[in-house]
Amino acid sequence: MEAINVLHLLLIPLFFTFLLAQATDVITANQTLKDGDSIVSKGGSFELGFFSPGGSRNRYLGIWYKKVSLQTVVWVANRDSPLYDLSGTLQISGNGSLRLFSGRNYLLWSSSSSKKTSVRNPIVQILDTGNLVVRNSGDDEDYIWQSLDYPGDTFLPGLKYGIDFTTGINRFLTSWRSPDDPSTGNYTNKMDPNGVPQFFLKKNSVDVFRAGPWNGLRFTGMPHLKPNPIYRFEFVFTEEEAYYTYKLENPSVITRMQLNPNGALQRYTWVDSLQNWNFYLSAQMDSCDLYMLCGSYGSCNINESPACRCLKGFVPKSPEAYSAGDWSEGCVRRVNLGCGKGEEDFLKISKLKLPDTRTSWYDKSMNLNECKRVCLRNCSCSAYSHFDVRYGGRGCILWFGDLIDIREYNENGQDLYVRLASSEIEKYNVYDVKWKIRMMLIIVLSTALFLICLCIGLTVFNMKKKKLAPKGKWLKAWRQHAEDKACELIDEALKESCTNISEVLRAIHIGLLCVQQDPKDRPNMSVVVLMLSSEMLLLDPKEPGFYNERNLLFSDTTSINLEVPSNNLQTMSVVEPR
Repeated sequence: MEAINVLHLLLIPLFFTFLLAQATDVITANQTLKDGDSIVSKGGSFELGFFSPGGSRNRYLGIWYKKVSLQTVVWVANRDSPLYDLSGTLQISGNGSLRLFSGRNYLLWSSSSSKKTSVRNPIVQILDTGNLVVRNSGDDEDYIWQSLDYPGDTFLPGLKYGIDFTTGINRFLTSWRSPDDPSTGNYTNKMDPNGVPQFFLKKNSVDVFRAGPWNGLRFTGMPHLKPNPIYRFEFVFTEEEAYYTYKLENPSVITRMQLNPNGALQRYTWVDSLQNWNFYLSAQMDSCDLYMLCGSYGSCNINESPACRCLKGFVPKSPEAYSAGDWSEGCVRRVNLGCGKGEEDFLKISKLKLPDTRTSWYDKSMNLNECKRVCLRNCSCSAYSHFDVRYGGRGCILWFGDLIDIREYNENGQDLYVRLASSEIEKYNVYDVKWKIRMMLIIVLSTALFLICLCIGLTVFNMKKKKLAPKGKWLKAWRQHAEDKACELIDEALKESCTNISEVLRAIHIGLLCVQQDPKDRPNMSVVVLMLSSEMLLLDPKEPGFYNERNLLFSDTTSINLEVPSNNLQTMSVVEPR
């Protein structure tokens, strides 16, 4: 009897190991996941198991795409605590905590949850979204813990990329150190909630790129972010949370956003026919995206040389350094403000990436006029703009202190109203009026010159056309053929020597088909040869090219049918005696 009980105890672990090997998507509290085992999501999209990246021999617990031939890891549990052999095991404790042990029973990594949820019969499950969740058995919605709250270098669909103000969780990306090393790299892309929330890409602690605030349509620092057929994106900003997310328009598409080891934040889409990832979009576009490249009150335009210049009403703080390409010191006001004396106003500058909003204040309901009045009452307020550009614009953002990290775009930029001395405003208004007058004169003169050239060109064209036209003989030939008088076209001397008049008439018929008004109606040379060498039925020829008179055959009215002449596609056939 004791032997039977011992046998049962030995068979129980083997039984659970057998169940785990049957491509299940869950691990229960009685099971362990060993190196060599894996669980796969129900739809077969993602797999959880142990892996070695690139040329490394270290072992990690991670999640990767199951349907992608190139192993692409999207999440790593023990990224900073690798295993050096195949002894790793994953377990789930009774309190719902995931624990990763080495062979010596050393705890390498564990999950923790800030949610106050009662735990009863916990299980861990890999979902088709790539999310690894811990939940109570029988409860499919209330997660005790989930991997999407702790992303690595990959932004998957459905991830709430931002801050939960209730729990304090800030979901952000961290690059790998290298393609062979998933440990924490040098770059992070993280939301800063100060002022109007915005994402910052940092190298260690240094700001490298700023996406800008969300304006209802896109981040103001990413004008190329547009609606597309692959995914639908949105930004949610409430008192409880602020996050950016995207959802697939077509669930069969495989796409991901990745923060690479070199600091590039890029989107890729899997192309099954090529069995490779296709680069789709990058957050950073050019050198103007370098944070604060042009300094305070400076603006970057990648189409200008030099790229940096001061905003209107400002001059370089260090002219020599600025002209030498060192723009770090930025710009200062040409005319200082006299706050409270009524000698200030705002200059509208368009198509901009809005300045850094960490020192800003916002109101989601205020209109633009109210926004201006509030800014004027505060001497520290340096600029204002719409919070949301949709529906004609609504809400208000006020900036306090220096305006930094601005750039100009050709499209999808935003209006910014910059505080200046009234004398500066008047000067730029006068300049704008003069510039508009100058542009109107240029447009008028250019239009007049174009019309003159057009008239001359048409005159020359008509003269050449008349010279090239065979004096109306082809028009007479078509009319006589249409009236069954084609025999009159044959020279009297030829009639006597011609043995078969029908062949001559057929040649005339084919010739008229070759000069029809519409090039689509004209036979090509292979068809012409077939017509001449056979007795195939011929269609009646339509009007010849450049025929502008009324349709004699098909019109029983007296109205004139003006056809558009065929210019470039006109072909001419001249029949000459041999």
